[in-house]
Amino acid sequence: MHNRNLIYDGTFDGFLSTVFYVFEQQIDAVTIQSESDVQHGLFSENETIITDEKKANRVWKGLKNKVSKFGHYQLYYAFLSEQAGVENLLLDFIKYVFSTDLKVDKDFSHPSVLKIAQIAKMVGREKHRMEAFVRFRLTKDVIYFASIEPDFNVLPLISKHFKRRYADQKWLIYDIKRQYGLFYDLQKVDIIAMEFPSNFDFTKTNVDYFDQQEFEFQKLWQDYFKSTNIESRKNMKLHIRHVPKRYWKYLSEKQPY
Repeated sequence: MHNRNLIYDGTFDGFLSTVFYVFEQQIDAVTIQSESDVQHGLFSENETIITDEKKANRVWKGLKNKVSKFGHYQLYYAFLSEQAGVENLLLDFIKYVFSTDLKVDKDFSHPSVLKIAQIAKMVGREKHRMEAFVRFRLTKDVIYFASIEPDFNVLPLISKHFKRRYADQKWLIYDIKRQYGLFYDLQKVDIIAMEFPSNFDFTKTNVDYFDQQEFEFQKLWQDYFKSTNIESRKNMKLHIRHVPKRYWKYLSEKQPY
């Protein structure tokens, strides 16, 4: 039997749409891959799945009825880990969930349930680390900017924390590795992408971009704040554009918390 490769767009809704397709078509031998990670197998056929919000919502609603709140966040956190093959682990998890009337998201005797719990725990630790150690710097445009380079895609998970904590100032947190950021304009948080010069150095602060007060403030930090991957730099004159709407689902109601 040929294995079928199902390719999705990399979004959470895209993944859930693919899960819907697997159940609808009753496919057994299947591999789910993001379009950015496609690998062509010798005995496999590739099939692109179009993201369908209604179908994704049906799967998510079904899962909400079958797993605890704990299970929700584990599933979503594991998805954001971007670990190789995590989609297939999640599919196995979801198949197990729908195969029984019991709530099985804490049945750690099942290999996929255990593995997803372990991955989700790592993502959760990274989330808390970012919330604790993100370092903002004040730009001349009076926007507080921080760049991060986390191991996992945790930007969607830290949005609510920073919106609550810094509700009275504009801020932008940018993920260097994934090339997108969160921008808070005092009312709402948007997902944005930015175009940086190829030689842009995030580890240095330049007087062209930052307020003089920021340099004075940094003197207070330099002796004990040494974390290299939290340092940042930002030129607000650089072009800012919104990420396509389909990626906004990372900040959607699908977040368990």
